[in-house]
Amino acid sequence: QVQLVESGGGLVQPGGSLRLSCAASGSIFSLNTMGWYRQAPGKQRELVASITNIGSTNYADSVKGRFTISRDNAKNTMYLQMNSLKPEDTAVYYCNEFWGNRFPWGQGTQVTVSS
Repeated sequence: QVQLVESGGGLVQPGGSLRLSCAASGSIFSLNTMGWYRQAPGKQRELVASITNIGSTNYADSVKGRFTISRDNAKNTMYLQMNSLKPEDTAVYYCNEFWGNRFPWGQGTQVTVSS
C-alpha cells in the first residue's frame, strides 16, 4: 500500500514563496502521472498541477506562471514550488496519482497566505 506524506506548508505573506514536498513510501514516480491538489475551506478539492513519468507538466490557469511542479524519482519525492503567492492560494495541499487518485490521501499540508 502506497503512503503519501505532504510537507512544507506554512504561513506566508502575499508575494512570498513556499516549496512543498510529497514523499511516497514506494517507487511510484517512474510509473505514474502525479498531481498536486488543494482544498480551501468549504470548497471541493481541485487540481493544481500534474507531471508525467517523463516530465510533461500541466497547470491550472489560476497558478500558471507562478507554480512549478517537479519530481525526483530516485528520492520518491515530488515538489511544488509556489511563488508570488496570493491569499486565494490558501488551502490544504495534497498529492496523489493523477488518473483516478488511486492511492490513499495523506493529511495534506496547510498553506496560509495572509498579511
